[in-house]
Amino acid sequence: MKYLTFTVPCYNSQDYMKRCIDSLLVGGTDVEIIIIDDGSTDQTGAIADAYQARYPDIVKAVHQPNGGHGAGVNKGLSLATGIYFKVVDSDDWLDCDAYQKLLQQIKTFCSIKEADKSGNTPIPDLFVCNYIYDHLNEGTQKKISYENVFPTEKICNWNQIGHFRVSQYLIMHSLIFRTATLLESGVKLPEHMFYVDNLFACQPLYYVKSIYYMDLDLYHYFLGRDDQSVNEKVLMQRINQQIEVTKLVAQSADLAQIRKTYPKLERYLCRNISIMMAISSIHLLLIQTRAAQEQRADLWEELKNYNSALYYRLRFCTLSGFTYLPTKAGDHLTLWGYRTAQKLFMFQ
Repeated sequence: MKYLTFTVPCYNSQDYMKRCIDSLLVGGTDVEIIIIDDGSTDQTGAIADAYQARYPDIVKAVHQPNGGHGAGVNKGLSLATGIYFKVVDSDDWLDCDAYQKLLQQIKTFCSIKEADKSGNTPIPDLFVCNYIYDHLNEGTQKKISYENVFPTEKICNWNQIGHFRVSQYLIMHSLIFRTATLLESGVKLPEHMFYVDNLFACQPLYYVKSIYYMDLDLYHYFLGRDDQSVNEKVLMQRINQQIEVTKLVAQSADLAQIRKTYPKLERYLCRNISIMMAISSIHLLLIQTRAAQEQRADLWEELKNYNSALYYRLRFCTLSGFTYLPTKAGDHLTLWGYRTAQKLFMFQ
């Protein structure tokens, strides 16, 4: 039995993928590691094959034409045999001790469920753990934890959670979904597009009926490469993809329907859309061209036409509204707020 499937999408990752994969091998034969060589032109494919040859009971190397991060996640999910599923980017890694504790808890839940002949013992649809913004080259870190949001090591649902702070939101790095829950959600990521992890971390949440939070600093999210998609200059160059994913996330859930069952989840999802709208608005502002200003106005107008209630809520009641202020003075205030947050929360 495989308790946990890791999918590692790789594109020209030869310089850092070993650190990632070595950190995952700690799980031994209880896990499977699916390395997706996404049309790489360096030694990524050969490295993946070498790991499969050395660890045939753990590692599967998959080679496919380049389709982007989304294609890698989709392929990994289609092949997953583990009870739980996690994506680990090829430049990131897991903490050894935290990983072993997570895996042991997963095995404990599965053993209890297997021993219950009535079949009524639930296992969590979602595990949540902490992640670290790791500026490894600078020797600095910033931890994002959720002890104020979820009860620690106790199964809960969306109606039993607390309030997210400004710096807290659920991203792919903090989430370990039950594979069956992901499949039920029907999540499928667009290909040849960056920032699709936002959709992966949002669309399946409504299908999650039970959550288990472990206060473990599990995932190290590496920051510092100039070519990273979250780098400010790179994001400005790929702003059209960021905007497209923002639209997909905004349209991925029926907020009015979710509000009836899980009002706290609905508030979180609205907040998540607000953050994505803010990112798009700010980076369009940073581009400082008339075309970008027009695109910024069009983004908000399209949201208004799609869901006017959501538009007014974001425009006047959430953070994103402060990223689309009238007049030049409003633009300057927006950029000041962005730079201040950048220093406080250590993002790129």
